[in-house]
Amino acid sequence: MGFAIAFSILAMIGIVAARYLAASGIFAWLTAKVRPGFYTGLDMQMRREIGWSLAAATIYGVPAGVVAWGWDTLGWTLIYSEWNAYPLWYLPLSVLVYLFAHDTWFYWTHRWMHRPRAFRLAHAVHHASRPPTAWAAMSFHPVEAIIGAVIIPLLVFIIPIHVAMLAAVLTVMTVMGVTNHMGWEIFPRRLVHSRLGNWLITASHHQLHHERYSCNYGLYFRFWDRLCRTDKGLADAYRP
Repeated sequence: MGFAIAFSILAMIGIVAARYLAASGIFAWLTAKVRPGFYTGLDMQMRREIGWSLAAATIYGVPAGVVAWGWDTLGWTLIYSEWNAYPLWYLPLSVLVYLFAHDTWFYWTHRWMHRPRAFRLAHAVHHASRPPTAWAAMSFHPVEAIIGAVIIPLLVFIIPIHVAMLAAVLTVMTVMGVTNHMGWEIFPRRLVHSRLGNWLITASHHQLHHERYSCNYGLYFRFWDRLCRTDKGLADAYRP
């Protein structure tokens, strides 16, 4: 049993690290192609971002590996694989529920980490990226990584989700985490300034957080920022 758990943890660490390196690498390459020289002079910063991110991937992989082992071996969690276990309309709904729950956790813990003591202890590592790059999405101090690593493994014990929909949640989490930190807006202006875009967080919104620190705390949606009056709109990161 001990070997099986350890193997599952190591496997999940490898998956999380590979997912980070692939996603950030692709968008860093895209940045170099679309905006040549955009990250000029940031080589040392990007190396630090990669180092912190790989350490964070190790931390993320531990609870993920334990939960994956428990699901596969002991039937833990409410993850299911049969398409007819719940109505088909529940599939996209479960994704939205997970994203909103994750966004809620992120907003309030993120806002707490901007309190002076918590910021100095942990969150300052993330904000050392000035400006953030495509490699900064997981550039966290271990304390912040632990706080972020527990929410999805906790949710699978509370909210049923199909394994494919869980993969969709993790994909959205990875892609939005990277694209929100690229320093430029990858999504078209038509989307960013649409009715839907006014409720979604993209680089234009999150960039302002890295400039001002005291606003725009959300991860996916602007709901909590709007409700708590911490939404200060968009930065100048979008350049046509």
